[in-house]
Amino acid sequence: GAGGEDSLEDTPPATQNFIIPKKEIHTVPDMGKWKRSQAIEKLVTLLNTLDRWIDETPPVDQPSRFGNKAYRTWYAKLDQEAENLVATVVPTHLAAAVPEVSVYLKESVGNSTRIDYGTGHEAAFAAFLCCLCKIGVLRVDDQIAIVFKVFSRYLEVMRKLQKTYRMEPAGSQGVWGLDDFQFLPFIWGSSQLIDHPHLEPRHFVDEKAVNENHEDYMFLECILFITEMKTGPFAEHSNQLWNISAVPSWSKVNQGLIRMYKAECLEKFPVIQHFKFGSLLPIHPVASC
Repeated sequence: GAGGEDSLEDTPPATQNFIIPKKEIHTVPDMGKWKRSQAIEKLVTLLNTLDRWIDETPPVDQPSRFGNKAYRTWYAKLDQEAENLVATVVPTHLAAAVPEVSVYLKESVGNSTRIDYGTGHEAAFAAFLCCLCKIGVLRVDDQIAIVFKVFSRYLEVMRKLQKTYRMEPAGSQGVWGLDDFQFLPFIWGSSQLIDHPHLEPRHFVDEKAVNENHEDYMFLECILFITEMKTGPFAEHSNQLWNISAVPSWSKVNQGLIRMYKAECLEKFPVIQHFKFGSLLPIHPVASC
């Protein structure tokens, strides 16, 4: 019937999973709603384990300031335990997916040979979450919690890794890049601020505004971390972001960042050459309708 149950049948499966982005993120639902998603709690626990391993693996004394070799010890533990960790999140009837999904978790924390971390590793964590959605462990209606609870915890752990082991930025564009290590939280963080009653893009270069609001807004938390890690005037160490702060609205910032992410990350060979494709994220071209 018109617009009835069977209207979905006409939609090619490729389009069913997409959602028209709605502005609902800045009214982050109360924690109570998140508590219902067991899978999300288990993912946070998994990330808490990675965090605890950092405490158990202090940096070693070495001549060079950067790339502390203790990171390799930390990474070896993850390498060994990744499948067990992922198995705690995935129900037993989906156990066959664990080895494939675990690869993305291992790829998402940096490179143990070079002791570096960058947007390609961050993309692997997004792929890890995407795989969990594809096998049905996470649901699309968990998306706000996936970003603001799970991804947010992931960022905290990555920042701790970067600080503790003084990791090098992977494939960084230096002063011309957006950030040495991350990109996605700027996209999600700017969408969180769309239509904010008083915070505008120009405020993120204002220390007071950042200090007062960073706990509630992912974008400002990113800015705070940059200012903790870098010295000198913001306009010099983060020129791209300084320019972005002049954009009049958050929605414009958000659109620009999405374009930039496609160009700088998704279409850059050095990033994507390391990306692994499997059955959940195949590399086959999308079938044209």
